[in-house]
Amino acid sequence: MADRRAAILRLADALNQRAGEFARLLTQEQGKPLAESTAEIAYTEAFLRQSAALDLPVRVVEDSDRRRVELHRRPLGVVGAIIPWNFPLLIVGFKLPLALLAGNTMVIKPAPTTPLTTLRFGELCADTLPPGVVNVVTDANDLGARLSTHPDVRKVTFTGSTETGRKVMAAAASSIKRITLELGGNDAAIVLDDVDPKAVAAKLFAGAFLNAGQVCLAIKRLYVQDRIYDALTAELAGLAEAAVVGDGLDPDVRIGPLQNRAQYEKVLGFLTDAARDGTIIAGGAVTDRPGYFIRPTIVRDIQDGARLVDEEQFGPILPVIRVTDAEDALRRANASPYGLGASVWSSDPTRAAAVAQRLEAGTVWINTHLDFGPTIPFGGAKQSGIGVEFAEEGLAEFTQLTVINMAR
Repeated sequence: MADRRAAILRLADALNQRAGEFARLLTQEQGKPLAESTAEIAYTEAFLRQSAALDLPVRVVEDSDRRRVELHRRPLGVVGAIIPWNFPLLIVGFKLPLALLAGNTMVIKPAPTTPLTTLRFGELCADTLPPGVVNVVTDANDLGARLSTHPDVRKVTFTGSTETGRKVMAAAASSIKRITLELGGNDAAIVLDDVDPKAVAAKLFAGAFLNAGQVCLAIKRLYVQDRIYDALTAELAGLAEAAVVGDGLDPDVRIGPLQNRAQYEKVLGFLTDAARDGTIIAGGAVTDRPGYFIRPTIVRDIQDGARLVDEEQFGPILPVIRVTDAEDALRRANASPYGLGASVWSSDPTRAAAVAQRLEAGTVWINTHLDFGPTIPFGGAKQSGIGVEFAEEGLAEFTQLTVINMAR
């Protein structure tokens, strides 16, 4: 493992040396503002470095006069990684160091609309790692099934929509492959009535509109208690109106374009529904320029049952739902089939924790959102995924557990 650890760190060094080049290419390909691309490269490097420090030593679970029982972790073999278009490098950074540290090799398939940054990273791997350890294959959205059914692939790790995750799961079943699925979120945030709307609005806005809302863990549904509802929606509307939308290479831009035409047209459909089902108080329009630009949009006076609330929009539109109390918010938030992440906002940590413990989600934050890292396990509940990524728990998922039971 020491050699593998050193190789991953060399890869992190190589990425660091070309960070500016990678960030610019990422913005040109994916669309996010350059500051967000720069952060994505930095986070990818951090995941490489910190994941390389993990370990899975032999664990002794019994050592008695009758027997000694040891738990050993062994590599699986070839791992297939299917990467989405919203974070084409960072999500590679989630998966690759753990797979390699465990002793596996990897085939990476980037999304067909964002292959360039991943291919450039593949060049770093070719220059840094032994031949054949990391392979990048691109497609026209037609290789996912072949990768998931190939007899030589022992595990598939996939990040993307729940709909596609079902297809990956079904394909992997043909050979009982190991799978890790990080799927759709439609994350709920609950804002209790003891917060200062002015103090939390900017954090909520950032949690909803990072990468133009194209984040699996972004706030997709905002439940706000009645007493502060009007004040908070007004604060959010002001932030939306002030946000600069445009070319991600412009340093003044806060919101870039939607990444591809299919997602753009999907979000336009959500805009149409939002105008019918709620009240748009900011945004609600495309920009008067070529490209897939939509202004950040705040929708109030909308209810569960509306498509914008029940489905994951994956774009710059935030529905804000009025609730009477914490019980009302919990009931509505937990009614969703999704459960990737959630957050609770309150000036009383004890009150917030009591609500957080009842939310059905893999990760629940208190007074923050989108706070994750390589040492914190990450996985979804319900239809938001299977398995765990990050930390020792994520490393273990790239291994086969073997129990050695020795009689005395």
